[in-house]
Amino acid sequence: MAIVAGADFGTLSVRVTLLDSERGRLGTAVAEYPLHRRREDPDYATQSHTDQMNALVKATKDVLHQTGILGQDVLAIALDTTGSSVLVVDENLQPLDEYYLWCDHRAHREAGEITRKAHELKLEAIDWCGGAYSHEWGWAKLLHWLRHADEEKRARFATALEHCDMVAATLTGVQHPSRLKRSVCAMGHKWMWNPKWGGLPSEEFLVAVDPLLKGVREKIGGAYLTSDHIYGHLSEEWAAKMGLKVGIPIPVGAFDAHWDALGAGCKEGDVVNVVGTSTCIIAMGEKTGLVPGVCGVVPGSVHPKLTGIEAGLSAVGDIFESIARRAGKNVKDLAQGLETYKSGQTGLLRMSWDNGDRTVLVNPELGGVTLGWNLIHTAQDELFAAIEGTAFHTRIILERMAEYGVPVERVINGGGIPQNNSVLNQVYANVLNKPVLVPDGTPTSLGSAIVAFVAAGVYSSIDEAQQRLCLPFKTFAPDPKAVERYERLYQLYRKLYFGLGERDAVPVALGDVLPTLREIAHEALEG
Repeated sequence: MAIVAGADFGTLSVRVTLLDSERGRLGTAVAEYPLHRRREDPDYATQSHTDQMNALVKATKDVLHQTGILGQDVLAIALDTTGSSVLVVDENLQPLDEYYLWCDHRAHREAGEITRKAHELKLEAIDWCGGAYSHEWGWAKLLHWLRHADEEKRARFATALEHCDMVAATLTGVQHPSRLKRSVCAMGHKWMWNPKWGGLPSEEFLVAVDPLLKGVREKIGGAYLTSDHIYGHLSEEWAAKMGLKVGIPIPVGAFDAHWDALGAGCKEGDVVNVVGTSTCIIAMGEKTGLVPGVCGVVPGSVHPKLTGIEAGLSAVGDIFESIARRAGKNVKDLAQGLETYKSGQTGLLRMSWDNGDRTVLVNPELGGVTLGWNLIHTAQDELFAAIEGTAFHTRIILERMAEYGVPVERVINGGGIPQNNSVLNQVYANVLNKPVLVPDGTPTSLGSAIVAFVAAGVYSSIDEAQQRLCLPFKTFAPDPKAVERYERLYQLYRKLYFGLGERDAVPVALGDVLPTLREIAHEALEG
């Protein structure tokens, strides 16, 4: 028997899980931290590094107490985080401000400038991140900070780190930028790093975007490593705080969705929808090429020996929460009874753009759209239409990936929401017209534990750890009648998606949309 800890930092909390190589999951503890938003600026979303580290200590102590496991028996701890969540620090790695969280969208202007300059200068990196640089990603956020920070803070700027790298540096006692290691997963998908062109974009390109970036490239230094490498070992200070043994290994971290995909059993040919507050769509393959509109094609970002492909939706669970909040309810209560709904019965068609479009349009300026309202529609109707809309959007993405050679042989719904929402899983199976597999149990933190077991030497590879630890699947099979109705609805959705979502879209006739929604709703209710 061997015990490891997996830590998973989400948008509002950190989850620490203890797993045994023989008995599996022993226990999980969660500790929350505040998300700072501003009503006057909906793009603003930050978090405190101190709050997050305090939560990690609490969750670790709580899970040890809950399970009765001695901290001295934990052989390794691995951690994943949200991304791109960016922290700017001084030469002692002390934060100069709070994290620009992944859902902070203030940098949309900077992202647009990076995209335009990259195409103007024919920068190869822009093609490998889907043809458009996102407002959610590192360079855009760092440039936004440089433009808005005061001169004193800019003078103290030493480097910027992704969340997973900052937590690992903190736990291992790194106190100077020269000793940093950086996650290939984080830097490849969000900072245009790739060994294909020698790492980060050139100094010349960055300065062409804005002279404020002069000299910044060399400050984003350190060893760029996949997660089968050790970042360092737990320091005496943090071992004492967390109740763990000094010196246990901490592997190089990654983003939560990428390790969630590993924990969900992702292999070459699989696509994993990690459905939570947003959705990250993860695939990997031995040989992959460019995929326009995706969030990056990066060697070693998921599995160290395969190329990772990332795409996604900017909001899913957040949309469900917002609908429930406007109705004065929580999602669980509002969702009661949705299992009786039939495909297309609401007559509503809902675009999942409430927080912009991550893939494939990469456009932060879009907003949620719902068509087909009448005077008796309810919030519950909108919630069902929102589930359908996120499924349609997912199909747009999977079709784009398949079009450019990414194999889509199995679809797995991972993340937190599919564990508690069979309606969503069935809708996805019907919309995609494919069986949808869902881990039969709780896969969250399992990916970080898999990496921790490899770091501890308990298993020799990611593949061996997956074989021993991943959960069996529940299968949601498509229903032929629902598939037929959703095929008609999807054609409307696809037309609206590109017609409304692209400024230079070819004009399309939309006069059939509302009558067809009514027709399909009538058929669903009659049938």
